[in-house]
Amino acid sequence: MSKISIRFFNDREVRAVWDQENALWWFSVLDIVAVLTNQDDYKKTRNYWKYLKTKLKKQNSELVSATNQLKILAPDGKMRLTDMLDYNGIITLARQFPSKQASRFIDWFIYSDETIDGKSKHKAYALFESSLIDSMEVGSVKGLQQIHAYLFGGLYDFAGQIRQKNISKGGFKFAMAQHLDNTLLQIEQMPENTFDDIVEKYVEMNVAHPFMEGNGRSTRIWLDLILKKRLRKCVDWSRIGKNDYLSAMVKSTTDSTTIKNLIRNALTDEINSHEVFMKGVDYSYYYEEH
Repeated sequence: MSKISIRFFNDREVRAVWDQENALWWFSVLDIVAVLTNQDDYKKTRNYWKYLKTKLKKQNSELVSATNQLKILAPDGKMRLTDMLDYNGIITLARQFPSKQASRFIDWFIYSDETIDGKSKHKAYALFESSLIDSMEVGSVKGLQQIHAYLFGGLYDFAGQIRQKNISKGGFKFAMAQHLDNTLLQIEQMPENTFDDIVEKYVEMNVAHPFMEGNGRSTRIWLDLILKKRLRKCVDWSRIGKNDYLSAMVKSTTDSTTIKNLIRNALTDEINSHEVFMKGVDYSYYYEEH
């Protein structure tokens, strides 16, 4: 029960815990209720669920008996038992809320795993369990290509391939395709001796943007592998907010101070933790949602 995933709906967290024995995800009922009621107050959310649960019991609803109690982190920082529902239970719960928000949530919940990002995200989870992660080259262009190929193989026909076209984002032009091979060679040769060295290398790889799509998700794993090898650290991405990260990365093209500070403050020595890795994947993919 140690694997915890975080989904995001309207910038709200929906936590899930993996049940290895039954091969299914259990989702936090309180997180779903908070989403469906647009509620930020934990106590109000808990009271609403308590009211709804009593109402459903009186109706002899099977939904209440389908709940399972598991320990997850509560707002007070302690691990506490909380009601969880499986995939079908969450859909049934959402249908108790007759609103446009509930309809949108159900559509998102059902179809999000069928998108390219959803499928790629599950591949990213599996990468932690794969022996391939231990055989990947660390800090090299080839290593980054291996990560990209694993995450997007079968989803994009250019998975693992260096782009041949120029691309831009928000008016910023990434490295010119005609010079990209030479640019990547120079980045590969950058030192990895200190934290500052490693983040500078990461920033330069972001500016290069070697793939047509999926650069950020691949490069953040690439960065973690370098930190793990050189410093015995990795980034707990769940400690870096989406807007803070995106703003810092925009600034990093001229000044890397902010992104260095964010990453430094999010470093952890839990380099073999399933939970840290999976939360990292969740946040990494969340950063790319528009």
